[in-house]
Parts: sequence; C-alpha cells; structure tokens
Amino acid sequence: MTRSGFVALAGRPNVGKSTLVNALIGRKIAIVSDKPQTTRRAIRGVATHDDAQLVLVDLPGVQRPKDALTQRMQARVEREVADDDGVLLVVNAEEGVGPGDRWIAGLLAEASVPVVVVANKIDRLNRPQVAAVLTEAAELEVGDDIFPVSAKTGAGVGPLREHLVALLPEGPFFFPPESPTDQPLEVLLAELIREQALRRTFQEVPHSVEVVIEELDEHSREDLVGVRARIWVETESQKGIVIGKQGKMIKLVGTAAREALELELGRRVHLDLRVDVRRRWRADERALDRLGIE
Repeated sequence: MTRSGFVALAGRPNVGKSTLVNALIGRKIAIVSDKPQTTRRAIRGVATHDDAQLVLVDLPGVQRPKDALTQRMQARVEREVADDDGVLLVVNAEEGVGPGDRWIAGLLAEASVPVVVVANKIDRLNRPQVAAVLTEAAELEVGDDIFPVSAKTGAGVGPLREHLVALLPEGPFFFPPESPTDQPLEVLLAELIREQALRRTFQEVPHSVEVVIEELDEHSREDLVGVRARIWVETESQKGIVIGKQGKMIKLVGTAAREALELELGRRVHLDLRVDVRRRWRADERALDRLGIE
C-alpha cells in the first residue's frame, strides 16, 4: 500500500520556506530571495520515494493583506492549511520566535491536522542558541514535534522528511513519480526570471515586479528554445531602475536569467526580455487572473 498526502508550509515572510521545500524535494522548484512577497502562489513540490509521495505546498508568507494581490495570497494560505494533511510551521531560528510566529501558531492551534514546528537556519547559531530557540518554539504550544534544520546546508532535513512521510495517510500517488512539481512550464520559467530581477533590485521595486512569458518556442530548433518574456513594473521610475543606465541592469538580469533557464531546460535559450509598465497590476483582478495567482 502506498502513502501520499499534502503538507503545507506556513510562516512569516522570509523564514526560508522556499529553500526548505527545495531541500526536501531534492531540487529547485521554488525561487528564493530575501525580499518579502517572493512567493506569490501556492507552489507544490513532489518528492516520491518507493511507496510514498510527499507533496509540499510552499505558501506565501502570512501577512496582513494590503491589496488584491496580498488578499489572494492570504486566502490561499488559509485554504491550503484547511485542506492539507499536515502543516509545517517554519520559524527563523536566527531571529527567534516573535509575535508573528505566535499569531500564526494561534491560528494553527485549531487545525484538525498534525502540525510540525521547524526551526530553520540553525547553521547561523551555536548550540546554546539552538537550544534556546527550540525552547521558544516549544512554548508556542502547537504540534508535538519540533525539528531544528538548516535548509541551506541540509542539516536535519533527512529526519524531517522521514517524519513527514510517516504522517501521510494511505492512498494512491497524486502525481507521476518523475514529476517534481505541478507548476506549468511557463510559470516556472517566469519565476526563474523574476528571481534574477529580485536579486538585483532594491527599495520598492521587488514588490512591483512580475514576469509574464508571452511566447515559448521549443520546436524551431532541437538545440535552442526561444523565450519571449516581459517584466511588469508599476511606474516609469521602476522601469528605469530595472533597465538601468544604458541598459546595464536589464542585461545583467537577462544574462543570469538565460543561464537559469538553460539549466532548467537542459538546452540553449534565446531570451527576448523587455520591461513594460503595467500600472497598479497588483490591484487588477484580471491581471492577477492572467498570472494564475488565485
């Protein structure tokens, strides 16, 4: 008999949920940056081992909604937590347990599924500091199990994965064993491009950046994939920042993004990347529908 199920990752923004999903899956399926709102969709990563399939749901960071975009993000978090077979509450061990973690723990205390607490980023602490944050995590009084891990180095990831698999109910696999994610290819490629833009922009720009794949041509040549993508921003000043003086910034983003796409696709990529102003797209319900942000 096989086991399978969904486990959602909840936590404040920037506690390392996406890095942890990638570590548990064993490959990159979620983009990573230190900017808030990096994760905007519920991204599913699939880890299939022998007779068990663990589906991890990387959720947006829990926060107070500010616009249509963050309202949708928060609603998705609430739906996933209610519907999945388990929840990981991820806290940033380096920062310690704070009011935001306690607020999320209070929401999860009423969950009808198992809750596991993960103290991430222990590679940045010494042993006494790790012990202190584990004590703080225990005081959240949610769930019966606490795992200290470093998603970056892999420390503690194996035992955590084994524990999550043991929590899964019996049932058939939801995805083909070879599938690492349920993301459409266009969304995955757009996210890889956005990751490179996030790494190189500051202040208000990252919150306003989105990427849309307008054309994906995989068939013109066997050794070459054509990708036409547009970076959305909300103002002309943001467009100027993303393009940079004499186009230097967009060239840097484009070069790094092309390398990321080639690594993902295993083929050479011709990337046509441009920047468009799409005013107030974060408050535009039709734009959010087009982006697949439910």
